[in-house]
Amino acid sequence: MILEIAQIDLKPGTESDFEAGIARAAEIFREATGCRSFAVRRSIEKPQRYRLLIEWDTLENHTKDFTGSQAWQDYRAMVSPFFEAPPSVEHTELTLQAF
Repeated sequence: MILEIAQIDLKPGTESDFEAGIARAAEIFREATGCRSFAVRRSIEKPQRYRLLIEWDTLENHTKDFTGSQAWQDYRAMVSPFFEAPPSVEHTELTLQAF
């Protein structure tokens, strides 16, 4: 299982519009091949910063199957107008689950 972490900084004052868009986009991820979970977290210290935490079966499910697809384009259309800059994205794998 791969965890994608996307950090998104928003234009000031667009937080509620982004949250509405990302809530609608959740269904796109629910339908995506290999997508196992989708969560959004907002920073307390920097309230214009959000992190998307998306679990994929494989890296390729995200990078090949999803990115660039029509579903990805639909998702981006819902949320990218609110981005201050392009998201920072990285993929991680579990090293330790202590408790």
